[in-house]
Amino acid sequence: MSDPIACLGAGRMGRGIAIVFAYAGHPVSLIDFKPRDAASFAALAEDAQAEITATLLMMSRFGMFDAALVPAIADRISVVAEAEAAPALASAAVVFEGFPEVPELKREALARAEALMAPDAILASTTSTILVDDLSPALARPGQFLNAHWLNPAFLVPLVELSPGAATRPDVTAILSALLDGIGKVPVTCAASPGYMIPRIQQVAMNEAARMVEEGVASAEDLEKAIRYGFSFRFSVLGLLEFIDWGGGDILFYASEYLSKALDNDRYAAPDVIRANMEQGRIGLKTRQGFLNYDGMDVDAYREDRLRALAARLATEGLMVPPVV
Repeated sequence: MSDPIACLGAGRMGRGIAIVFAYAGHPVSLIDFKPRDAASFAALAEDAQAEITATLLMMSRFGMFDAALVPAIADRISVVAEAEAAPALASAAVVFEGFPEVPELKREALARAEALMAPDAILASTTSTILVDDLSPALARPGQFLNAHWLNPAFLVPLVELSPGAATRPDVTAILSALLDGIGKVPVTCAASPGYMIPRIQQVAMNEAARMVEEGVASAEDLEKAIRYGFSFRFSVLGLLEFIDWGGGDILFYASEYLSKALDNDRYAAPDVIRANMEQGRIGLKTRQGFLNYDGMDVDAYREDRLRALAARLATEGLMVPPVV
């Protein structure tokens, strides 16, 4: 049997993570870690189980699996009241905390959970804003604690950002990374830095989009089209740094210089690493070195592979039109 998993907090994030692990064959305890009377807990449990079943049925409609399997997957998830949390936590190999983004609440919940967990179990906070080192002082075993930031909806988005702290043991990060990789997720590791990777990038992009509407650069409707069929279209296939290498870091540098002057704002200026790469000849594909290493690669085949993926996106979006003959 696969290792038991516990999700601390029966809200949206906990339910999503529970579905991911149940789908992968793990027994999951979805723990309501708040004191409630029997009637309130029964209502919460019914709501959680209904949402989990509805989500699994939706996934089956997406063609991810046969709908006949929904009951078996859903039955792997148990909604557990606070009074019964101890045995569920004691048996879990990994516990994911999903409390609201309030440091005091998280520290208190993490410390209570750790006291009930097995000595060798891993504890991970799913916070998207609070750094691991701001939470770990509440714990007796900080070496087995790290942040694991899932992107909503957790049952669909592959990425999970792992952020170990100063005290996190390297083997703990490796074990959790291997577990996530084994269930079809894509774990990445980042330093304990505000915003991790994805929230930091998307915060800039979302604010800039809103700012352009505010400034009258474009309507919200046209901006959404530009993002969906331009920005998002390309970056569904290419990574941001990969795209810099495609166009050339020198192009980005000079375009950034122009934009920062034209808009009189340093937020558009290129970071020092772009200039340093230029000085070292790390321009991108044309020099076979950029942010990524293309040495020994069949660059033409690589380009065609990426362009083929973009062509497939055209078909997905219903934009693959036939030629005029």
